[in-house]
Amino acid sequence: MKREVDYSLYLCTDRDLMTSATVEESVELAIRGGATVVQLREKVCSSREFYQLALRVKAITQRHGVPLIINDRADIALAAEADGVHVGQSDLPCPVVRAMVGPDKIVGVSAATVEEAVQAEQQGADYIGVGAMYATGTKTDARIVTPQVLDQIRQQVKLPIVVIGGINKNTIPHFKNRGIQGVAVVSAIVAQPDVEQAARELLQLWKG
Repeated sequence: MKREVDYSLYLCTDRDLMTSATVEESVELAIRGGATVVQLREKVCSSREFYQLALRVKAITQRHGVPLIINDRADIALAAEADGVHVGQSDLPCPVVRAMVGPDKIVGVSAATVEEAVQAEQQGADYIGVGAMYATGTKTDARIVTPQVLDQIRQQVKLPIVVIGGINKNTIPHFKNRGIQGVAVVSAIVAQPDVEQAARELLQLWKG
């Protein structure tokens, strides 16, 4: 059975930016600070390494009762028994991913236009990641989404929406009272000297 998800503070890992010694430590500290979802992103490691890391991270997220989402790789999500998978517009299509992982896994889809968001909802996504809201060093080719387009997406789809791209303590206030469910954060957590405190501050800003 698919779990209920609190999307408030959605952590995306990035080993190139993290101040922690390991991805596992980064995730542990972020969850202690209040991260409510963890997405494991690995762009350069082998499938075996990704799988083994996913197992180690899952042991942490499971202990804290936080869902683990695997970026891009439905096969890794299945092999590691993660809670779900997140795909972008250049990855496998949502219906294909859903057929692979089944009805009980969480499937998230990235969208930068109203059309992409509506299609994701129609094709069975569980939530939509909307962005990039600002230019960001973690995804240099990201398409920028205006506040107006975000509002239009919110009007057109009923799914939970998480915004991503340049989200930090200065930009979080721009997304409150817009009817969205959470903020996805990379460097504003993992690249900070005190990861746990950074997560705590962001969650307080979002919920406060």
